Amino acid sequence: MTQAALALSEDQSEAYDRIADVLKGVGVDLTRETTLPRQEAGNPSVLALLGKAGTGKTLLLAQLVEALAAAGVETVTGDYESRRARERRTVAVLAPTNKAASVLRMRGVPATTIHRIIYTPVYDPEFEKVAAWLAGEGDRPTVEGLTDEALDRAHAFYQTNRSIPGALAAAGLRGSDFITGWKRREDPLDIGFIDEASMLDDKQFEDLKEIFPLLILFGDPAQLAPVNQSGEMVFDKLAAPRKIVLEQVHRQVEGNPILDLAHALSDPGLEFERFEAMVSEAAARDDRVMLSQRVDADMMARSPVLVWRNTTRIRLIHAFRAAHEAPSDTLLPGEPLICDGIELPLKHRKRRIELEARGLVKGAQTIYLGPGRRPGFSRLHLIGSDDPRLSVASIIKIEMPEEDEPFIPFAATMGAAFLHGAAVTIHKSQGSQWDDVQVFAPDLWAAARAGRVEAGIALWKRLAYVAITRAQTRLHWVVRNRLARPQAVLGTEDLPVPAPKLALKPAEEGT
Repeated sequence: MTQAALALSEDQSEAYDRIADVLKGVGVDLTRETTLPRQEAGNPSVLALLGKAGTGKTLLLAQLVEALAAAGVETVTGDYESRRARERRTVAVLAPTNKAASVLRMRGVPATTIHRIIYTPVYDPEFEKVAAWLAGEGDRPTVEGLTDEALDRAHAFYQTNRSIPGALAAAGLRGSDFITGWKRREDPLDIGFIDEASMLDDKQFEDLKEIFPLLILFGDPAQLAPVNQSGEMVFDKLAAPRKIVLEQVHRQVEGNPILDLAHALSDPGLEFERFEAMVSEAAARDDRVMLSQRVDADMMARSPVLVWRNTTRIRLIHAFRAAHEAPSDTLLPGEPLICDGIELPLKHRKRRIELEARGLVKGAQTIYLGPGRRPGFSRLHLIGSDDPRLSVASIIKIEMPEEDEPFIPFAATMGAAFLHGAAVTIHKSQGSQWDDVQVFAPDLWAAARAGRVEAGIALWKRLAYVAITRAQTRLHWVVRNRLARPQAVLGTEDLPVPAPKLALKPAEEGT
């Protein structure tokens, strides 16, 4: 067992050592903290570390990243790539969505999105000097329009967050000031750690294998497979020797009732009625589990209620808007939105790449701030982003109950499409976590009554497991089809306000 693994439990240490052996085979020795030059890549090697919630996958990932850094392996985040990174061994920690990556970053792991590694920014030469200085590869620069105080703010931000774009934004710069374009990665990287691998689809997996000679997937086999993949996850296709399974649930020793409920679902004889009684019993003894008679409309503004059926989702969204007295022909500032994809013509391909690299991908969570300066544009706050404010051509759809066509309060001809985000399906919630999560139990009861099975497990159990494990602090199990009236006015005051921007050049509305 290696020195770094001493703080881990027995099964985690065994997994750590197996991964360390694989890394040693490609020239990275975690025990001696040494590296050998990268060899010509052959066929990509893939290893999967699997375990349910609470088995310590994230802890193990963090320790491996720390040990790789001690061995001299450079972490690549996609924000800025130093020239020397091409000569050194590199690792990138990736997640399918910006929200999933931000969950890792909050735990001290320097993660980014898959899109941000596939597409990399092109920096203005003047600001590339600032990026190099922040990364410790150059002297403190002098840049026209940037004061010493602004540089100090950028440096202080970078010491805490290790994000070049975030640091430059803290200095008061717009992204268009220092990023002149985006390009698809041409040079391969080295080692890729992929979190939330249950969310990967086949196309993303193939893209990653083109970039990384060694891929290590971290995933939860109890979650839901990507839509249109027949209930199969990419790591299901790996041979047994390429899988490491963590069995011991570590966070349960702290008496976490949310995890207790999640793991109770593995009992093949458990019926829905008995499980709901277990939720009620947990709520009676621990305030981290709440048995709710109504959906909380205030909570829906920032933490969507999780449902199984689209009809339920649409009905709850309209109840939320009615409770906040939202007009039928426009949105209120503070309403949550979910990106449903980006449709732009070929001539705006660079803009699409920029938006996706910033985290505006399908499933991204945003908050509506108000209309843009041009018709069809929306100002948005992108949840989980270092530089969250953007203005984008938008097609906003409000789906209507029992109608095929959505109501569109306003729209650009082409742009980013959005659905309302006060309620989301459990499938789309994967990769995200919130402090408080509301699970709409009548939908899970309906799934149980339907008797559907996915990959040998009752669908309602998979749905319940995914929904429950989205809660970081408190689980709200909603048992009735009712909505409580909001206690607060919908607004945007709770969202972080970016530092004032420097007017280095005239601001332009984005495409």
